[in-house]
Amino acid sequence: MRIVALVPGGIGDQILFFPTLDDLKRNLPKAQVDVVTEPRSKTAYQVSKSVNDVLAFDFKDRNSLADWGNLVGTIRDREYDIAIAIGQSWLVGLLLWLTGIPTRVGYHGKGSAFLTNPVPLKTGQYAACMYHDLLQVLNIKSPCPELSVNVPKQDIDWASAEQQRLGVKETGYVLIHGGASELSQVKGFDKIYPVENWQKIIQDFQQKQPNMPVVVIQGPEDEQFVRSLKESAPGIKVSSPDDIGKLAAMIAGSNLMLCTDSAPMHLSVAVQTYTIALFGSTDPSKLLPKSEKFLAIKSPTGKIEDISHSVVLEKIWGG
Repeated sequence: MRIVALVPGGIGDQILFFPTLDDLKRNLPKAQVDVVTEPRSKTAYQVSKSVNDVLAFDFKDRNSLADWGNLVGTIRDREYDIAIAIGQSWLVGLLLWLTGIPTRVGYHGKGSAFLTNPVPLKTGQYAACMYHDLLQVLNIKSPCPELSVNVPKQDIDWASAEQQRLGVKETGYVLIHGGASELSQVKGFDKIYPVENWQKIIQDFQQKQPNMPVVVIQGPEDEQFVRSLKESAPGIKVSSPDDIGKLAAMIAGSNLMLCTDSAPMHLSVAVQTYTIALFGSTDPSKLLPKSEKFLAIKSPTGKIEDISHSVVLEKIWGG
């Protein structure tokens, strides 16, 4: 059996779809499961254990009829038995109909007339569970499994060497992912927490827990962010994992993850690291599972910069 899933969106959306893919593979172990996602999100599948192949297609681009036609042709050539779409676009529904795939699963909406098995869209729940609802029409009735990732051994080894280099392997460390890297960005949402607030949080942490190192993740766009932090807190450590597997391994090795609502937050949930995440306009109940390990701080105004650093510190020390 061959299955294809069309998963537009960023890296965070892909990670939230992992439980659905994992349950597909668990219930249909002999099936080949492929994914079509945007080029910027392909790297997410470095840490997936359930996907055979990843095809790139920029759903958000102004695609010509020829572009859509090429995608239809590629999918038709692979002779899939089942297609699953997480969007509600009528164009994606039409695309799936044109492929001739016998079982086409998606949500009720604009394109559901082209589907064989439309599913009610229940948005008032954790997004991973919302995606998992799509499997009900395939007679997979199990509860949504927890997020999990498969970190390659070479990335675990890299993180171990990195922890040794930073001098934090024996002590443990607090990890901060709060910069401007692409993993933190979602179009139309401001997810950058002010550097001055991070400075105050780090200074307080260093005063109260001087033996617990603070490690800051630095991505390609984070140089100014990290430079500003080091000016006020010169004792911080800096790590620059260059792919999602290395980042996941560094998060897994930390005692506490401080971050904004972002793809690294979902990685932290997947590796079961104690996490405190800051939310602006988005809804924590839809993006974090219910657990004492994962704490959300929601902005009172819907703007992430309006979260006081004292509120974050209260959550850190109060738990």
